[in-house]
Amino acid sequence: MLICRSVSECRQAIAGLRQNGQSVGMVPTMGYLHAGHMSLIKTAQAHADAIAVSIFVNPTQFGEAADLDAYPRDVERDLALLKEAGVAVVFLPEVETMYPSGDETIVETTRLANMLHGEVRPGHFRGVTTVVARLFNIVQPDVAVFGEKDYQQLQVIKRMVADLHMPVQIIGAPTVREADGLAMSSRNVRLSPEDRAAALVLSRALDAAEAVAADADATIEQLQAAIADTISAETRAALKGLDIVAAETLNTLTGPLTGPTAIMISVAFGDILLIDQRVVTP
Repeated sequence: MLICRSVSECRQAIAGLRQNGQSVGMVPTMGYLHAGHMSLIKTAQAHADAIAVSIFVNPTQFGEAADLDAYPRDVERDLALLKEAGVAVVFLPEVETMYPSGDETIVETTRLANMLHGEVRPGHFRGVTTVVARLFNIVQPDVAVFGEKDYQQLQVIKRMVADLHMPVQIIGAPTVREADGLAMSSRNVRLSPEDRAAALVLSRALDAAEAVAADADATIEQLQAAIADTISAETRAALKGLDIVAAETLNTLTGPLTGPTAIMISVAFGDILLIDQRVVTP
């Protein structure tokens, strides 16, 4: 496994893979890896010969410096997991590498980045697309894998790739959950024991919505009510965002369910924001 810290090292490592006739898959991460990340890597391995993983805690997608500082990090543990998983290249850039002195270029999907969860986290998706575009330019993968847990992020990246004619296939991988149903996230480790137990309300809320959607006469408004009622019953949880949209376009829906519908929720436990999603069909 090659560990690269500079752009030139990373490009040289990828060139070596190409010279051996290997296709390249990529999994961008912010580190503190868990089973969800490992699942993304397995998905990438099913679509490419060699896998490159980036570990970079991207400052431009954090709204508050305190949240950035609190983000968990354990690079040595991450590297051990990646080596065991058979990853070929790890890109470990510093902030100054990704955002060089005088940097002034951003990449943004103007509609998708500023709606839904983008209203809860202003500037977040602009930071995501800017750093992912730079990572893609450095690694130039054939395929890249992102989790479906952040459903809006997945659609934002797909839009960016299509709009900029980037020659990379974007693959969405299903959300990986803990045994009790909580979506895996590097933020989960920051939850107090009480908040960790309370966080199960996210999956319960999605279960409640899915149960409503099973009714042939179900409406968007009934799904909204089921989710809001479930979240409000948990005193430690604060519902920050609830979006029920068309699965492909993310257009807001009202009235009866008529096709695949994406439900996206964001819930705060103190200063820790968790997200989850589910696509339901009538």
